[in-house]
Amino acid sequence: MAKAKQRLSHLDAANRPTMVDVGDKPVTRREAVAQALVALPAPVARELRRSGHRTKKGPVFDTAVIAGTLAAKRTHELIPFCHPLPLDGVKIDIRAVRGGLEVTCRVTVEHRTGVEMEALTGASVAALTIYDMCKALSHDIVIGPVRLMGKSGGRRDFTRRGTGRRAA
Repeated sequence: MAKAKQRLSHLDAANRPTMVDVGDKPVTRREAVAQALVALPAPVARELRRSGHRTKKGPVFDTAVIAGTLAAKRTHELIPFCHPLPLDGVKIDIRAVRGGLEVTCRVTVEHRTGVEMEALTGASVAALTIYDMCKALSHDIVIGPVRLMGKSGGRRDFTRRGTGRRAA
């Protein structure tokens, strides 16, 4: 039997953009985890370690956590078809990894729609804030990949293969 053609949820029957109506979906606890990698040139990484993660602009990690949290809360203002959501939690962690930094954003909500875009936005803006605060040290900083690591609580759960990570 032939597989049915899958339609994009943000297109109506006439292929015009539309916001998805989630009114009939059940309210469930939903969680998403996203990650952004920030590749740092070795001198920048050394300077961040030496300075306690500070630049002339201030505390890099603390500022990135605040910016990423604010961004996750305002995702619906940035992405046209995202629903405004009363987020229950946004947790951003930044840790040093080989070659740079790993920014992880975990978002939770009790609602009818998921929080993947909020987690991706939070991780992205936190990474962009790190770039902004470190660009005086080097413009060779690279952001990416930015990716969804896992999500749970909706119609389909997702865990990125090979990472062992998922939304709780």
